[in-house]
Amino acid sequence: MIKTGIIGGAGYTAGELLRILLYHPQAEIVFVQSSSNAGNLISDVNVDLLGDTDLRFTDTLPFNKVDVIFLCMGHGKSKEFVEKIELPSNLKVIDLSHDFRLKREENEFVYGLPELNREAIKKASKIANPGCFATGIQLALLPLAAANFLVDEVHVQAITGSTGAGQKPTETSHFSWRNSNLSAYKIFEHQHEGEILQSIGQLQPGFSEEFNFVPIRGNHTRGIFVSAYTKFEGSLEEANELYRDFYKGHPFVVLTDKNPSMKQVVNTNKAVIYLEKHKDKLVIISLTDNLIKGASGQAVQNMNLMFGLNEKTGLNLKPVAF
Repeated sequence: MIKTGIIGGAGYTAGELLRILLYHPQAEIVFVQSSSNAGNLISDVNVDLLGDTDLRFTDTLPFNKVDVIFLCMGHGKSKEFVEKIELPSNLKVIDLSHDFRLKREENEFVYGLPELNREAIKKASKIANPGCFATGIQLALLPLAAANFLVDEVHVQAITGSTGAGQKPTETSHFSWRNSNLSAYKIFEHQHEGEILQSIGQLQPGFSEEFNFVPIRGNHTRGIFVSAYTKFEGSLEEANELYRDFYKGHPFVVLTDKNPSMKQVVNTNKAVIYLEKHKDKLVIISLTDNLIKGASGQAVQNMNLMFGLNEKTGLNLKPVAF
């Protein structure tokens, strides 16, 4: 059994991580740390776990009792944590924040997109879990980058659910504002752009075309709908073959020839991809659940790879289709 610990256990991503790990056949939750909730039942905070666990939050960090820790703290706090606390050398770390996603000389973290870095993840001791928007957008574009077919501007519009903003209430996540409402934000300057371009450059060095990303706040709770397009000289059949070859052996990427809907991925670790060709443009639709494939499910997928398990272990989740 893989013994796990969670740092910062009260948010949405930690709640989904707990739900997955509780029913993972090869994992055991040893501790869930939360300074503000120490002593409280986990199911009193993550109320969807009522009846699933009697675990309580703790403010202690028994690193000697676990094999891996998941960092589920806010952006900036993971870096502070790692710099402040000396972690055992044999302890594996999976960080779900933005702090270690971009490569720097001092950064020992491997970027944890299995469809890009699966072999490196298997050998890694520290993983930087990708961002939710970044996951869906990269899965839409990386087959083109791998074939050096990103030769013109890339246009992306992506809509996300309110859970992508985190559990702490804000003006733009409040129900009365979000319901029956849409808005764009951080146009052309979203924080996930850096990791997206980093991964494109890993497969297609020298990519320098304009990358135009418009993020949209949706009026639903979870799920990301990515629509991207760029010039593509080949046929639709050639594009589909390119994507099938790239994702061969990657169990969570599902290619479909039927125009999909977001409910087909919500509550799962799937990424559903659909292609259309219009004149000289290839349109790519990519659908993911921002809390699972875009966060906690992908973190468990990475854990499985790090410990030599089948990457699907504990992640056979059914979508909420109605």
